[in-house]
Amino acid sequence: MGLFIVFEGGEGAGKSTHIRHLYGLLSQHGYRSKFLREPGGTALGEYLRPVVSLPRQALVSTWGRSLVPPQPASQLASKELWVPLSVPSELFLFLASRAQLVQEVIRPALAKGTTILCDRFTHSTLAYQGYARGLELDMLRHLNHIATGGLEPDLIVLLDLEPSQALARKRRGGDLSRFEEEELEFHRRVRQGYLDFAAADPQRWLVVDSSQPRQEVARAIWERVQAELTRAGILPHPPAADRKGGRRGNAPAASPPQQGRLGSLEG
Repeated sequence: MGLFIVFEGGEGAGKSTHIRHLYGLLSQHGYRSKFLREPGGTALGEYLRPVVSLPRQALVSTWGRSLVPPQPASQLASKELWVPLSVPSELFLFLASRAQLVQEVIRPALAKGTTILCDRFTHSTLAYQGYARGLELDMLRHLNHIATGGLEPDLIVLLDLEPSQALARKRRGGDLSRFEEEELEFHRRVRQGYLDFAAADPQRWLVVDSSQPRQEVARAIWERVQAELTRAGILPHPPAADRKGGRRGNAPAASPPQQGRLGSLEG
């Protein structure tokens, strides 16, 4: 079985930066790995992503194949469409994406010995829809269990950053996502949820202060991941030349990963 590593944290904590860096390191060192994101990673997940994660305006082109062409004077004639979501609707869209991702991608890849890196998983639901939105945690755990078939990560990396500092990072970048638009207290509840989860299961969580220099954060993550790979008995694959009986050469440095069309990268 492969190793299942999840990155969690609030908006602007640096998950995307550090999960991509880790993916590059694993590829460079010869480990077979796959990089996924939630929601996403499948055709269904990527179709749902603009609804639940992007700004509250979704481009009409996203819906072009499922909507009747708008009349010139209608709301849909503009470039943007308002997509309001109730809290239960938001929850079940995330769960639908997760269920498809686990069945279609994660379980088959783990069975082949691939190390999975996933940007968010079940604890995002507990932190965002539970701690922040107020849904009952035991109910959310039960629904997560149904969606994942009980699959749990081997390691959860929590990139922790004070929400006001994290949101300042995001707001320098322009348009905000649906969650980034929420008030500061919302994000503080999310952070508290993550810290409570990590404190309750310290062996499975790695909490990293994301306000540190990027190199220090990356070093802490890589050291822990190396230890987990060793513990699981997962070895790097030899270069292609070695597998063909050729002489070992220096492995080329991995290029920075780029997000694929379906939110998946494989090395």
